[in-house]
Amino acid sequence: MVRMPELSHRRRMLVLAICCMSLLIVSLDNTVLNVALPSMQRDLHASTSGLQWTIDAYTLVLASLLMLAGSTADRIGRKRVFMAGLVVFTLGSVLCSLAPNLQALVAFRMVQAVGGSMLNPVAMSIITNTFTDPRERARAIGAWGAVVGISMAAGPLVGGLLVESVGWRSIFWINLPVGLAALLLTLRFVPESRAGKARRPDPVGQLLVIALFGSLTYAIIEAPSTPPASVAPLAVVALAALAGLLWYEPRRAEPLIDLRFFRSAPFSGATVIAISAFAALGGFLFLSTLYLQNVRGLTALEAGLWMLPMAAPTFLCAPLSGRLVGSRGPRVPLLIAGCAMTVSGILFAAFEAETSNTTLFAGYVLFGIGFGFVNAPITNTAVSGMPRAQAGVAAAVASTSRQLGQTLGVAVVGAVLAAGVGASPYREMFVSAARPGWWIIAACGFAVLALGAVTSGRWARGTAERTAARLESAEVRDAVGAPERA
Repeated sequence: MVRMPELSHRRRMLVLAICCMSLLIVSLDNTVLNVALPSMQRDLHASTSGLQWTIDAYTLVLASLLMLAGSTADRIGRKRVFMAGLVVFTLGSVLCSLAPNLQALVAFRMVQAVGGSMLNPVAMSIITNTFTDPRERARAIGAWGAVVGISMAAGPLVGGLLVESVGWRSIFWINLPVGLAALLLTLRFVPESRAGKARRPDPVGQLLVIALFGSLTYAIIEAPSTPPASVAPLAVVALAALAGLLWYEPRRAEPLIDLRFFRSAPFSGATVIAISAFAALGGFLFLSTLYLQNVRGLTALEAGLWMLPMAAPTFLCAPLSGRLVGSRGPRVPLLIAGCAMTVSGILFAAFEAETSNTTLFAGYVLFGIGFGFVNAPITNTAVSGMPRAQAGVAAAVASTSRQLGQTLGVAVVGAVLAAGVGASPYREMFVSAARPGWWIIAACGFAVLALGAVTSGRWARGTAERTAARLESAEVRDAVGAPERA
């Protein structure tokens, strides 16, 4: 096995910083893109579903390939896959900036996503193998989560400034210097590591995942404008793919999705919490940016400034959440996150918070607090207790849950909005049409709260310990007779 060598504290911090750079360009890309949506809509003559696809084409491909990227990195080398991801993501960004129409932009966003799938789960696996002390790892993950806050704070402002001064195409340019710098630093400072036993590819499982995510997302986005008879076959494909995964994967010695992980209540809870939290985020950003610019008539920069009350708490609360996870476990951060996100969603759904500056500000602050607290416990729970050799797969499942959640959030909330607005005047109908979307966001927040309480107690920890013991035993059996590779 090629293990991560023992590194000095300074070198570990440098590795963490390099990994955070990859998260920065991926997260910044999403937040910047949201601010640019109205400008893209005007320039490319896009419908609401077209805007949904500029986001979901990326997150859909990302969600479909993350587990493949995680297991591939464990097999052939995390540094190698990480560097390949940086190259493809940066190239995809260049292509997006040159897209002549909406269809080309969606296609180039998918190229970006192929590169992005090799970044976050692999970077998290590198961090997991670099920081072996649980408390130090929790703090490192907290710093990792703070990068999301930085992207949320900087993204709307940087994006708004670029859109106003240069145009929406310039939002993809900022990935170039960060991507190139991360590539050079990785080559120089990040040591190679991989799991001791190479996991064989699982092409059938990979195709089933793509079929499940793709058909489900397409059906949701196109449902408001497509006859039910055209959508129904896609729903059947999604159900068949899900059934195929549940039947086929347990029968493989080395599956793409190791369903044994889900015997751990904290791991299963973290997966559903990630889907719920990021569905809320995707829907929240989608509704907010369209409301601020298309209904209130704000410029992209002014809309970016209005997003700061959400971004700043996320940035401030993420490292605090990491410290709480390290010292007291995941329960307290998850309960805070669930409460804050639920109340924020209810403010908009029941009290039309967007119609008053005071309640709009309060709703943004509450959501920012909730989202800031939710990231660290998700990631820490996903990788804690799992064998280090499978860290890439475990981290990839958590990352897949995030991207799937964001995909579904944009798809469902966007579909509800499109159905509510219909052919009515956009500005007049937006607030009432968006209300069901805000209730969905509030329900996602409540799911974080409820699952955070249920899956972080003594019973849940017991299931995690038993699952970890089984996985360790299986790993030892598989490793017998397989000498370490230098």
